[in-house]
Amino acid sequence: MTITAAVLAEICSALPLSGSIYIWAAESAGPKYARFFGFVVAWWSCTAWMTFTASNCQTTANYIVSQLVVWDVSFPGGISSSNVKWRAFIWAVSEALLLLSVLINRLPPKWYSMVFKFSVGLMMLDFFLCVIWLPIGVSRTYGFRSAGEVFTGTYNGTGAPPAWNWILSFLFTAGTMTGFDASGHIAEETKNASIVAGKGILTSAIATGVLGFITTILFLFCTPDLDTLFALEAPQPFVQIYAMALGKGPSVFMTIIAVIGLILFHENVDENVDVALCYLVQNTSIAIVAASRLIFAVARDGVLPMSSWIGTVTPNGQPQNAVTVIYIFGAILLCTILPSTVAFTSLVSAGAVPTIAAYGLIALLRLVMTPDRFLGSKMLLGKRMVRALFGWTGGEGEAGRGGGGRRGGGRWLAKLCYLSAAVFNALIVAVDVSPFFFPVDAENFNFACVIFGAVTIFGVLSWWFTPEEKWLRREVVLKALESDGDENADENAAAGN
Repeated sequence: MTITAAVLAEICSALPLSGSIYIWAAESAGPKYARFFGFVVAWWSCTAWMTFTASNCQTTANYIVSQLVVWDVSFPGGISSSNVKWRAFIWAVSEALLLLSVLINRLPPKWYSMVFKFSVGLMMLDFFLCVIWLPIGVSRTYGFRSAGEVFTGTYNGTGAPPAWNWILSFLFTAGTMTGFDASGHIAEETKNASIVAGKGILTSAIATGVLGFITTILFLFCTPDLDTLFALEAPQPFVQIYAMALGKGPSVFMTIIAVIGLILFHENVDENVDVALCYLVQNTSIAIVAASRLIFAVARDGVLPMSSWIGTVTPNGQPQNAVTVIYIFGAILLCTILPSTVAFTSLVSAGAVPTIAAYGLIALLRLVMTPDRFLGSKMLLGKRMVRALFGWTGGEGEAGRGGGGRRGGGRWLAKLCYLSAAVFNALIVAVDVSPFFFPVDAENFNFACVIFGAVTIFGVLSWWFTPEEKWLRREVVLKALESDGDENADENAAAGN
């Protein structure tokens, strides 16, 4: 995913726009197919980011209610997803957290920096408590797992063939490494966006990968044996692990930190790991910031229904109508918890598919359609990206050639990155739409493929029925391609203007 982030950072530097990912897809496709891929990716991205918001709130609710299991608090009908009263309780808590996250987005923009810095500090506190305090607690209680169990042990709880069972582990690790395109969605509000937004994409992926790897290995050593682990009954088993290793009181403290972090700084990952620690990229509130800019940009370009209202901003330039749309969508999505957790889980799992599919599609289009365009990007793959990442100056002439000639000869490193990103993301999409349990029946069927297909159809229909003169005219695409990543690229690519 770090290679994918580098591919996106390259084109983000050339086209630093709000709603950028669908613009990147459109421009990567070239003038002939730009509108088609632009519409499809716009629908993919909107679905994914709005789904993330609801998913984050339900994950946070699971942390809170898991304390009932820790303290042996009885619940009418039992703590089980089969209990409609329990599902209603989870739904109510999730809805309250969604409302709180939206209200945070009503704060004055000047407060965002303070909220962000507080979130980073809180996550680092969480990280160090888990890498120091949690191992100490484990060593004094149930003990560590052996190196053999951690690095060579396998468990097949899916019923899938052994090889595919192993591949399914990418479902959660790759899920952690998504959302790094968030900084691109607020590029129009970022100073020196052609450098800063691209660096944000790449550094967030690197940081998440490094710290996520550390915490994954740590948690593998610190989890109890498999029989104990799979016997845990809490919606968020890690809360019970806190209690087993540290005690009931300390588990409350760790849960509070996790909950605040999940509201303020949460990555969309699986519920069965400590999501607060996998950290970086986005949080529920800041995810709404990024998502609202994406929805605003798509509406501004006339792609969505009610675009004129959604694309309206407040006097201080904030897309609050887009925030309202995200809240309504998330609140409705959370209601699917009431009839069945399977329905909600399918919707949430489907949310990751469009994002990863968009990553892979952009890489594929850059490889096949426009491999030698946007060479004026300030984060061109190769030496120029390294210089921009570390703030080095000089050598622009050599770096600007991208490791080869001005028009393609020798851009082998970039093309290898495009190919690698396209293949890897195709694999992750296959994992995300795969059944998670075998044999497949109505109870465990993964509806992600159906939902993803439906969203894609909506994108195609929007492309078919929206006149070309309304959004992303051919001459607009040509201007952006001809600019080759110069300082006016963002203006040239502003869809429909």
